[in-house]
Amino acid sequence: MRLILLGPPGAGKGTQAQRLINRYGIVQLSTGEMLRAAVSAQTPVGLKAKDIMAAGGLVPDEIVIGIISDRLDQPDAVKGFILDGFPRTVPQAAALDELLKKKHIKLDAVIELRVNESALLQRVETRVAEMRARGEEVRIDDTPEVLTKRLASYRSMTEPLIHYYSERRKLLTVDGMMTIEHVTREINRILSAIGAVEAKASEKAAKAKSAAKSKAISAKAAEKTAKPARRSVSAPKKAAKASGKAGKPASRVVKKAAKKPSRKVAAGSTTRPAKKAGKTAKKVTKKRAKA
Repeated sequence: MRLILLGPPGAGKGTQAQRLINRYGIVQLSTGEMLRAAVSAQTPVGLKAKDIMAAGGLVPDEIVIGIISDRLDQPDAVKGFILDGFPRTVPQAAALDELLKKKHIKLDAVIELRVNESALLQRVETRVAEMRARGEEVRIDDTPEVLTKRLASYRSMTEPLIHYYSERRKLLTVDGMMTIEHVTREINRILSAIGAVEAKASEKAAKAKSAAKSKAISAKAAEKTAKPARRSVSAPKKAAKASGKAGKPASRVVKKAAKKPSRKVAAGSTTRPAKKAGKTAKKVTKKRAKA
C-alpha cells in the first residue's frame, strides 16, 4: 500500500496516518525526519543537505527526491508507505512520479482530507482559549495567526496537487469534518474498494489455508498412530469370543452329565424294589415247601 495524504494544516493527516500505520504495518515517510536521518548517517545526499541547511537555505527538490529514493530501498518500506509532507508542489509530484516509475512502484491512492478552513480557525481559537484558561503554555505555531499564514501557503503551493492527481485518477476525497472514527472507517472503506489492501487480505487467506492444511496432515498422522491401539483393544474381545465358543461344549457336557445321574437314580428307584419283592416271594415259597 503506497499512499499520499493531502489536506490543509489541522485536517488530521497525522492522526489518520498513524492509524493506517498501526492497521496495515506500513511506514510513514516524513521528509523532515528523512532529512535528519540522512544527515546523521552522513550519506552522500545527507551531506549535501547538511551544507545547505547549515547555510540557512532550502533543500532543493532533487536532494529531497534522492533522500526519498534511499529510504524506499530500505526493507521496512517494502510493505508500503505513507508520504507525509511531500510532495508539496506540482514539480515535486512530477519528480516523485518519475522516481516511482524507475523503481517499478505503483502509487495506490492520494487521499485528500477536505475541511472547512473557517471551522479549522474556530477550532484553534477555542483550543487556545481553553489552554490559556487552564494556565497552560500555548505553542507559538498553534495560534489562529500562524494557522492563517499556513493555510494561505497551502492554497498557493499545495492545493494545485488536487487537480494534478485528479487528472491521473489517483485522488480520493474524504470529508475531514467528520469525527476521527468516521474518517478512519471511510478511508479503510475506500482502500478496500480500490483493492489497495487486497494483497494483505490474500496473504492472510494464504496463511489461514496453510494452517488448515497442516492441521489436516497432523490429524491424519494422529489417526494412523491411533489404529494399532484400536486393534489391541479389540484383541481381548476376540479372545473372549473364542473362549466363549470353546466353553459352550463344556457347558453342554456338564448339563448332560447333570441330567444322566438323575435318570439313573430314577431308574434305580423303580427296579431295585421289584427285585427285592421277588426274592422275598421265593423265600416264602421255600419255607412253605419245607413245612
